[in-house]
Amino acid sequence: MIVELGHYALVLALAMAFAQSTVPFLAAARNDRALLRVAPRTAIATFVLIAFSFGALTYAYVTSDFSVLNVVENSHTAKPLIYKITGVWANHEGSMLLWVMILSLFGAAVSAFGRNLPPSLLARVVGVMGLIAVGFLLFILLTSNPFDRIANPPLNGQGMNPLLQDPGIAIHPPFLYLGYVGFSVAFAFAVAALIEGRVDPAWARWVRPWTLAAWVFLTAGIGLGSWWSYYELGWGGWWFWDPVENASFMPWLAGTALLHSAIVVEKRDALKSWTIFLAIIAFSFSLLGTFLVRSGALTSVHAFATDPKRGIFILILLAISVGGSFALYAWRAPTLKGGGLFQPISREGALVFNNVLLSIAAAMVFMGTLYPLFLETLTGEKISVGAPFFDATFVPIMTPLIIAMAIGPFLSWKRADLLAAIGKLKLAIAIVVVAVLVTYWLSGGPAFALFGMGLAVWLFVGSILEWSGRIKLFRAPLANSFRRMRNLPRSAHGMTLAHAGVAIVIAGITGSQAWTTEAVQSMAIGDSVQVGAYNFTLNDIKEIQGPNYMARRAHITVQHPGDKTTILAPEKRIYTVEGRPTTEAAIQSSITGDVYAVLGDPDENNNWVTRFYIKPMIPWMWVGGLVMVFGGLMSLSDRRYRVGAPNRSRKKAPKSGHTAQPAE
Repeated sequence: MIVELGHYALVLALAMAFAQSTVPFLAAARNDRALLRVAPRTAIATFVLIAFSFGALTYAYVTSDFSVLNVVENSHTAKPLIYKITGVWANHEGSMLLWVMILSLFGAAVSAFGRNLPPSLLARVVGVMGLIAVGFLLFILLTSNPFDRIANPPLNGQGMNPLLQDPGIAIHPPFLYLGYVGFSVAFAFAVAALIEGRVDPAWARWVRPWTLAAWVFLTAGIGLGSWWSYYELGWGGWWFWDPVENASFMPWLAGTALLHSAIVVEKRDALKSWTIFLAIIAFSFSLLGTFLVRSGALTSVHAFATDPKRGIFILILLAISVGGSFALYAWRAPTLKGGGLFQPISREGALVFNNVLLSIAAAMVFMGTLYPLFLETLTGEKISVGAPFFDATFVPIMTPLIIAMAIGPFLSWKRADLLAAIGKLKLAIAIVVVAVLVTYWLSGGPAFALFGMGLAVWLFVGSILEWSGRIKLFRAPLANSFRRMRNLPRSAHGMTLAHAGVAIVIAGITGSQAWTTEAVQSMAIGDSVQVGAYNFTLNDIKEIQGPNYMARRAHITVQHPGDKTTILAPEKRIYTVEGRPTTEAAIQSSITGDVYAVLGDPDENNNWVTRFYIKPMIPWMWVGGLVMVFGGLMSLSDRRYRVGAPNRSRKKAPKSGHTAQPAE
């Protein structure tokens, strides 16, 4: 009965989404105040219905209702409860339901927190999101119904891909979808602004918090995905330039450019048309990622690779939404007049430079990802574009961007003195020189490691110097500096943290790529192998019984430099239902790096294949990612960027009846 109610709620949600996609536009066109008040409520009702439907599917998984085909294909009674729950979105049908639920959640959030928006703009934003919801609800109900019943239910299910039975994958997809779908709000604001023909600093102020929230979620999702790949797949890497990985990276690059472009619109009333374009591109890349994962066009550990007919349906939705929005952009963008003028050497100029490089990077990733598909479609020739291409093109694009990230905050608006800004970074230049010399003394190279560490130190120290300059650290009494720090907008603290986080990520990437030591060998019980300064000894291997798998667990003693000893216990699992093996790496992390051990299969001599890695500084990547996320959250908490929370004056209104104006 719960399953039927969930299905029925999904059908009702489609009807409500139709209302959401029509009533707001009608209300805005007629300026009907009654309908304008009703419009946001349709979005909230759509979310409630889809959330109920998602809850019904979750109930079917938790109770192992094998009369539902989706549960049969992706669950089993032996699975731990957490993986029964994550099984809801670890498949095509359930993940699409999660996708559209998050879309409706953002629509409801805009409706609930957008009360200070102009009613006509709010209505059109809600209407655009309703149109997107209609398309994806039709897709789910017509091609990907998660509530399909089967006539003769089996006693048990077929289980779930063992690679997905991991805590990391329980939180990675929801965060990724919150980022993907979050850009729909910026897209809706862009389309609504094009319809109204007005983009101004107030519009930028409204769109920035939603864009920032999507960016934060997508940053967290990408970081969690790379961390899962690192420890679960057992290959010692964290990013493979896999097409589906790239599909999440492209909207992140476009969204980052959008965040910085919106600043110029807000501060200088410029770059209006370009900001609208980026908002459309960011969400278009998100839809493209949805298509690539579900079309069967790509083979990837991240892809569902389902029926190509479903891919055609998504491709049609992609063509309608992207094509329609760009057609509207081509028609209305010329009417968006630019505002404030600025010199190339200025804060605005630095942000434009940032946008150009991020856009080039996104275009490069787009071409490298899709060129093999285009070539195969047109000529039948199959090629692969892998890490060497992306590494050779991405690093030269990002290098000047990283250099400019440290200089840009020191530039003034409208017109600036570049030499004066660089002069404020003398200490950073000196510390970079020292850092490069120390790195060379400790490691001897290679050259790209010296360059990478210098770049990371440059950005980190530059970010700290800009922040310390704002609070006049060491140039005023500490009490005054502390007071200035407390009064500094949270967005300023957030920017410093985000930029510092990028620097930490660069340091982690550089260290792990330059100085990783690896050894692959066959070992008998009692054998030892030296890997760099570490000694690994295989003590024994035992068979263990898990909740739904059998495993061989190794007991490995690691002798560290300085006679410190740790124990690692990597596993080789066989999941009894699926019959598929997985590799569970054992990792010992510290501030200096990771010691990483993998147990393979026995060879023809009944010895055990093992792989050991020493990966210096690799935890810094995920620490840096967390710092970036925290910086984004700090900025998001800034009162100026919270829609519906203006900074009201504390002064009482005068008795003459005049109303005090809100303070900015």
